[in-house]
Formats: sequence, structure tokens, C-alpha cells
Amino acid sequence: MRSQSSLLVAVVVLGALASAPARADGYADTIENFRSALDGEFFGDSYGYAVFPTIGKGGVGVGGAHGNGRVYAQGEHVGDTKMTQLTFGLQLGGQAYSQIIFFVDERAFDEFTTGNFEFGAQATAVAITASASAAATTTGTGAGAATDEDSARVTGSYTKGMAVFTIAKGGLMYEASIGGQKFSYKAVE
Repeated sequence: MRSQSSLLVAVVVLGALASAPARADGYADTIENFRSALDGEFFGDSYGYAVFPTIGKGGVGVGGAHGNGRVYAQGEHVGDTKMTQLTFGLQLGGQAYSQIIFFVDERAFDEFTTGNFEFGAQATAVAITASASAAATTTGTGAGAATDEDSARVTGSYTKGMAVFTIAKGGLMYEASIGGQKFSYKAVE
């Protein structure tokens, strides 16, 4: 019974975070926030990127996250993507964040856009904060971030052809869990 109520709470929190309507310029704003925080790095030397303006995440024992995004190749919108995450472990709370995934070359881009792509629990993201950058697993473990993207100083690198960055938008979540992110892709016609 406890696990069912925990799952229900997680779904309600996740739904509340992810159901906020996206503004038409949400993608452009998010890209500009990352461009500013990264001082333009990664945008100039990557083949492309996937950007998620808002990913909603919540959990009580069992957690989940979901967000919609767009995929760009050499600056052009070429497809849409969805991210889904399921986590298990000690976790409580809810949060919203933006995420961007850079593809160093066409091979990494093709790997992501072949249909269903998954980051395992060992994949890491760099959380962009006002005071420092911090490595965090894709489940968010140990990640903390402020909303002042402009003053962020970030260092990151490609791992297996991809570099992942996040900017916290709001909420609070304590988490010591395991899980991964799964992505679907659909090309624009």
C-alpha cells in the first residue's frame, strides 16, 4: 500500500511540474540561457544539440521525470524529442530544470536520433550554478543549482560524444536513487 501511495504522490508532483504550458519562445530563451552560461562554448564546436526548456521531476520513494524537447543539427531544428526517467531509491520532493545535450559529431548525433536512446545511471550532467559547476548523475544525485545563469562559470567535456548540462528552474529534491533517462526522437517533416 505504501509503494502505491508513494507512486501516486510522485505522479501528481511530476504532473504538476510538467504540465505548465510552454511559451512559444521557450526554446529560444533556453538556448540563450545555456549559450550565456557556457560563454558560447559547445555551440560553436558541436554538430548539434537537443534542448529541453522544462523537465519536471518528482518522487517519494519511486520517482519520475518527463520533458519535451527539440533537436538541432548545425543550428537547424530537425526533430522533436521526449525524455522520460524512472528512478528508485531514497528520494523526496519535486523540481524543474532545463537540460541541453551536445553532440560532438554526426556519429553521436545519429546515435541519439536513431529512435530510442538511453543514458544509463552512470551518465553525468554538469549542473550550471552561479557559484560553481558540479557533476551529477542523470538522476540528479547531488546536484544543486541557482537561477542566475549569467554568472555561471562552467567546465565540461564530451563523454562518448555527448556533453550534458542542466540549469535548475525551481523546486527542491533530496535524492539518493538509481535510474536513467530514455529519449525518443521524431524528425520534423
